[in-house]
Amino acid sequence: MHVNTFITREKKQKSLTMMENEKLPLVSITVPVHNASAWISECLKSVLHQTYLGPMELCIYNDASSDDSMEILNEMKDLFDSRGIKVKVTGHSGEPKGVGFAKNQAIAMGSGDYLCFLDADDVMHPDRVSCQLQAAQLDPRAIVGCKFHRKPEGSTERFSQWANRLCPHQLYTQAYTSHGPTVIMPTWFCHRNVVESVGGFHEGGKGVPEDLIFFYAHLCGGGTLTRVDKDLLMYRYHPECATFSVKEETIWDKRVAFLEQEVLKKWDHFSIWNAGKQGRKLFRSLSRTSQSKVTMFCDVDERKISKKYYIYENSPEVPKPKVPIVYFTEVKPPIIICIKMDLSGNFEQNLSSLRLKEGRDFIHFN
Repeated sequence: MHVNTFITREKKQKSLTMMENEKLPLVSITVPVHNASAWISECLKSVLHQTYLGPMELCIYNDASSDDSMEILNEMKDLFDSRGIKVKVTGHSGEPKGVGFAKNQAIAMGSGDYLCFLDADDVMHPDRVSCQLQAAQLDPRAIVGCKFHRKPEGSTERFSQWANRLCPHQLYTQAYTSHGPTVIMPTWFCHRNVVESVGGFHEGGKGVPEDLIFFYAHLCGGGTLTRVDKDLLMYRYHPECATFSVKEETIWDKRVAFLEQEVLKKWDHFSIWNAGKQGRKLFRSLSRTSQSKVTMFCDVDERKISKKYYIYENSPEVPKPKVPIVYFTEVKPPIIICIKMDLSGNFEQNLSSLRLKEGRDFIHFN
């Protein structure tokens, strides 16, 4: 059973005696750490190099590291003291409890009004805190992101281009795609109230997409999204990334549930663009209520169109759901699009030719 150990600042302050003469930090940089010795020195140096000169603290939670990550941190503590950055460190030994747990503990340690999330394998641009703090102060309900680059250069190129090119309204309209949160988690910066309103991160451990769960809960609760259009983070790519522990089907189920809750329940009918494998999979994954709203599939493949209908043979319903398949120019909006973007082919040109508006007439689910 999932038990969230996240502690709100209000509850925490009941057990704290505030030091009247102590200048409280405005920003808490939270860093969950698990066996990060290969990268943590570079990560922490980027905290030291921030141009933001206001009150700031570094909150590190050690999630049962078995390497020398903490020794590296201890060697650098004097540097943080000289910079006026208070360092708070705690953790546990034994078995790791997962990223969600470590994030919640790092957040609970701090007292800053604003939270800057930093993974132990990433590196911040010197202006990150100052730029994102300004944006967060303008919208205290927002998760604030930024542009990023990857190391090694060129890794996850399609994903990086997609995330960095999103315009403001697409941060919302493309939140259903397989890429995950439109504001990439390693770039998150927000007011503490944003986290408290969600109740912290899911603590299910390995295999749980805690950032996606939080992201969807934030949007469902009326939270907002914004992004500083500057490259303020080096987002490292390596085989030990926690992302690789999450199964594709787990992500798929979360996405379908979010799509039904936030979009499909508001539509009385819709079409699915792609009569192939992905489009049919989406149809089969929908609730019966949502399936009944599907009026047609559309495609450009003459072989699929020539079948005229998709029949869901494994449906328990009698008669079996039977959905027409039409050429894309005959499709009736609104449309759920199950075609990957930015691939070779004419999809973007075909979609543009229909002169539809994203968010109103179609949603990407690719």
